[in-house]
Amino acid sequence: MAGHESDGDKVVLKRKVTLLNGISIIVGSIIGSGVFVSPGGVLAYAGSPGAALVLWGVCGVFCTIGALCFSELGTMLPAAGGEYAYILAAFGGLPAFLTLWVNVLVIRPATQAVVALTFAEYALALTFPSCDPPRAAVTLLAAAALGLLTFINCASVRLTMRIQTLFTGAKLLALVVIIGAGAMHLCSGHTEQLERAWDGEHSVGGVALALYSGLFAYGGWNYLNFVTEELKDPYRNLPRAIWVGLPLVTVIYVLVNVSYLAVLSPSALMSSNAVAVSFGTIMLGPLRYAVPVFVALSTFGSLNGILFTSGRLFLAGARKGHLPPVLAFIHLRKRTPVPALAITCFLSLCMLGADIISLINCLSFVLWLSIGAAIAALLWLRTTQPQLHRPIRVHVALPITFLACCVYLVVVPMVTEPRSTGMGIIMTLSGIPVYVAGVLWKNKPELLNAVHKSVTHRLQRVLLVVEPDEPVDVPLLPAGDAQT
Repeated sequence: MAGHESDGDKVVLKRKVTLLNGISIIVGSIIGSGVFVSPGGVLAYAGSPGAALVLWGVCGVFCTIGALCFSELGTMLPAAGGEYAYILAAFGGLPAFLTLWVNVLVIRPATQAVVALTFAEYALALTFPSCDPPRAAVTLLAAAALGLLTFINCASVRLTMRIQTLFTGAKLLALVVIIGAGAMHLCSGHTEQLERAWDGEHSVGGVALALYSGLFAYGGWNYLNFVTEELKDPYRNLPRAIWVGLPLVTVIYVLVNVSYLAVLSPSALMSSNAVAVSFGTIMLGPLRYAVPVFVALSTFGSLNGILFTSGRLFLAGARKGHLPPVLAFIHLRKRTPVPALAITCFLSLCMLGADIISLINCLSFVLWLSIGAAIAALLWLRTTQPQLHRPIRVHVALPITFLACCVYLVVVPMVTEPRSTGMGIIMTLSGIPVYVAGVLWKNKPELLNAVHKSVTHRLQRVLLVVEPDEPVDVPLLPAGDAQT
């Protein structure tokens, strides 16, 4: 792959993502605004503070198991694209294309738009202390953030990773302050809130819904697999980043929620749309005004990480012929996927005024369907292609357990929210005619081919991008190394 001395002047993606950068991608992508703004959802469905804390930990363990399974996939198939690449290798073009279709058309742009809007709202909070900021101002600032981060992602991988590491550090500092304030509150004898930790009504259905809310807050645990191609020494650094990043996030999430619950009553926590602000008003004194700033910094860093990985997903799809080929081109000097980054930014800008929360709700089950399919691909490839080199090989109980949980997470919405699930299925299946027309239809009219070539050449001249050379394979480790 790129980044080795033998690459010479090859135009390929460079291996500039270090272990620290990898940890920053995992931690920075997961920790966005959720833990600062709305952990009340988990508490509301869990039934009691004690059950909520247990479920925060369970969600972290669950995502760690999934990430370890993905570490086997990411080192066995060390190319950009994440679950899209794994489904393609195991099950072929159509299932992989449908995964790509819903991600590039809706899920990734919508997620980026939501995070950008959240950043803008909190960045403007101090400017409009007594009222909500004007919608136009929020939209313009969100668009500016998307544009700035896309430009930085296009300009330099190294600068992008520095920003990711810096903002990850800032959000961790904010969470440590909250944890420290909560610990001081408890140490001073104010334990009355947690003494009734298990008071409440618990139900199986409520636990299921609480798991959905908690797992949403852990979204991004699989993002490092989208950039395995640019990760230095991926066979060692991918599992190391997972072992550091996921337990770190899990511990922080649990401790932050302990702090919230030690200070705020369950009813106050569930009714607050900005829990960290409510906590800061009581515990942080003059520092409470810094809370919106930290939330803005957190979401800005999260947006940077999502944009970075989204560009690699578009690139992977174009490389396999499932998206226009120009989206696989990279900048001649910067070695960054400029067209892929530009199109994901453009789609996000288009969604700033849409009802994107509804779109994400409709397709949330598709996320778990694609992740479950990737885990099924791991098991399928073990059976059908046992000769593939597997630098990391997890115990078979882990993917089987994780896959069973994914099936549960896919089936439950079909029963509880059939309308949203049905809309998600329809939007996914709408990719079939696109696949037939765009991928299977080989003998397209000459006029159409000529227009496509002309547009591609113009974009190449404007963006200074070229078709990358074939990447060189990473030297393989001896079989059996780095097993988990």
